[in-house]
Amino acid sequence: MSKKKILMITGDFTEDYETMVPFQALLALGHDVHAVCPGKKAGDTVATSIHDFEGDQTYSEKRGHNFTLNATFSEIDPADYDALVVPGGRAPEYLRLDTAVIAAVKHFFEADKPVAAICHGAQILAAARVIEGRTVSAYPACRPEVELAGGHYADIAIDGAVTDGKLVTAPAWPAHPAWLSQFIAVLAV
Repeated sequence: MSKKKILMITGDFTEDYETMVPFQALLALGHDVHAVCPGKKAGDTVATSIHDFEGDQTYSEKRGHNFTLNATFSEIDPADYDALVVPGGRAPEYLRLDTAVIAAVKHFFEADKPVAAICHGAQILAAARVIEGRTVSAYPACRPEVELAGGHYADIAIDGAVTDGKLVTAPAWPAHPAWLSQFIAVLAV
């Protein structure tokens, strides 16, 4: 597969594994990955949170690592990128309110480029109104947002992923093997 230029939009209290694992895995495969956050520049960090599944009614949340951004959101042009990654965690709650984030996400769908979103990343896709008629997985608490945005919620196992065209989604970090392998396959097309 040829080297791809991939944009990752993230923010404070992004889910640790859902940010660091795909970032590092895609770099290890030889891709150029730019991690950005509105209001921050290359070299700044975002705080991460670790969402764990410990038998409670929902995930627990603990402070994770600091993740260093390697590009500046205000300086990127989505047209320069081949694909988009949208991690989950708490960040999508507020990133979906940023009009520049929404415009960037819309670009990838309008240009029919590969997009990978995991967990609460679907909140950004729903706010961008890009999932109507598409099959989308997400953390189960995001099901109403997927459905209200006209998407078909894929109620799959926590370690599964679903591909609809060039969109690859999954419910949470235990799905990394399936989610990343499906995204890599879409990137290769």
